[in-house]
Amino acid sequence: MLAAAVLALLVVMFYYPVATVFVDAVLVEGRLTLRVFAAILTDPFYLGELARLFAGDSPLAVLRALLSADRRLGIVGFTAYQAALSTVVSVAVGVPLAYLLARYEFPGRRTVRSLTILPFVLPSIMVAVGFFAAFGADGTLNAALAAVGLGPVDLLPSLEAIVIAHAFYNAPLVARITTASWESVDASAVETARSLGAGPFRAFRDVVWPQVYPAVLMSAALTFVFTFGTFPIVLALGGFELATLEVFIYGLIRDLAYAEGAALALLELAISLSVLYGYLRYEAAHTVEAGGIRPQERRPLRPPSWSLRELLPRVGLAAYAVVALVLFCLPIASMVSASLSGPAGFTLEHYRFLLERQATGASFQVRPWPAVRNSLLFGAAALAVALPMGVVVSVLTTRDYAGRELVDTVAMAPLSVSSIVVGLGLLRGLVFGVELGGVRVAVGGALAIVAAHAVAGYPFVVRIVAPGLASLDRQLVESARALGAPRARALLDIELPLVWPAVVAGAAFAAAISIGEFSATAVLASGTGQYTMPIAIERFIGRRLGPATAMGVVLLVVTSGSFLLIDRFGGDRVGL
Repeated sequence: MLAAAVLALLVVMFYYPVATVFVDAVLVEGRLTLRVFAAILTDPFYLGELARLFAGDSPLAVLRALLSADRRLGIVGFTAYQAALSTVVSVAVGVPLAYLLARYEFPGRRTVRSLTILPFVLPSIMVAVGFFAAFGADGTLNAALAAVGLGPVDLLPSLEAIVIAHAFYNAPLVARITTASWESVDASAVETARSLGAGPFRAFRDVVWPQVYPAVLMSAALTFVFTFGTFPIVLALGGFELATLEVFIYGLIRDLAYAEGAALALLELAISLSVLYGYLRYEAAHTVEAGGIRPQERRPLRPPSWSLRELLPRVGLAAYAVVALVLFCLPIASMVSASLSGPAGFTLEHYRFLLERQATGASFQVRPWPAVRNSLLFGAAALAVALPMGVVVSVLTTRDYAGRELVDTVAMAPLSVSSIVVGLGLLRGLVFGVELGGVRVAVGGALAIVAAHAVAGYPFVVRIVAPGLASLDRQLVESARALGAPRARALLDIELPLVWPAVVAGAAFAAAISIGEFSATAVLASGTGQYTMPIAIERFIGRRLGPATAMGVVLLVVTSGSFLLIDRFGGDRVGL
């Protein structure tokens, strides 16, 4: 019954609205046709050398062209290339942070863990402002280099800036998902391996890493999908010459070229779903069973002795901390500094503008408090929908039955569909209304926004909770069932408590995505009063940058408080 309810919600909130957009790719002027797809697949502008393959050239000739120095990647090829680079850098930055949070205890660890998700929810347009303030020609980084006598670094616009910005967004995603998995490793298994003669490295390789690397691979797959569908960051930091597939989809839809835009969105969906399906098949074939009864004790960050074995990992973490501070803190600090700066130096004028706008703003103007209120209300409502949906789908995708991988892939489809397409589909399919039995049924813009946010957030709950459920020792559940517990009781009393950190992490991600969502909200809130904080920031940027940075700081404060509240409410409850 729960599965049927989730399926019904997905059909109403996602599949039907998206289908109303995708149908434009095959229904042109009232007739079914594939000519739009054929034009795209044979156009080197989109597919580069691969277009020759669809045009009839021999596979060998196409392979030689791909291996040549002057090969053409096309828009799709470049999109995949920058996504692969961004994934590698995001994993390289995120895994050490997960190791620090999962294995070491230090003052403020829980606060740092709560705030790891913060970069992920910042509106892309605000991150672009922060990166320009930090890494631009006159930014904070070049000012610091000049102070020590070093030359300036020219990062904007460039592919390197895009990759660094994607790491800013997605390394916290890698860290949060991997930390939840690392904290679920049963200490008894590690102790057993050590008692049987395994050294620290051997115990890590044979016991810990097999339980952790599925989370790393999953976060890498998600990072690739997100960066493959990137839009505002590329446009802001790379310019049109480094545009990705999503940029062209947005441009075509904006120009009302729905057929070509929908065809490109379907191509993007096919590639992203292929990556997710490949990972899900791998995850199903390489699940490692673990008890998860007792987590490993964290070591103090201050070394108990000055031995080389104790100092080496901490020196490595210190070096990593310097890189992390530059990557994560410098853009945010630069944004905060810009909100407090004016032509004459330090000023609170930008915050005073927000207060005046709230007090005297006209009904058609964006005011700060409604934006904060709407963000929190939409976030709470989206969380109330996304968390139960995610837990139900997690249970469904960790049971053994034929076609489980296909069900998992279909459930993860929202991760692969452009948020612009989702927003446009909800607008055309639900907000404008649909005819049912001669009666037009329509929903309000606020409900459509909550639906868009819930659809965007629940896959994160699934991908964080499902690996933990799959790795649990099934004998625990079987023992509860043998003692008379029904399935729901075993799930609530045995399984969910063992993966509680993952449930809390999933809830934090669902709320974070709702608060920071921009693209679908921009489509659905157009011409209404249902604007959120990211929309308010975008509106302020169109007028003056100072108030926009001040509103960005308000967003930082609200989201930070929300994450801390969720983590404190969820606690560190692990095990029975």
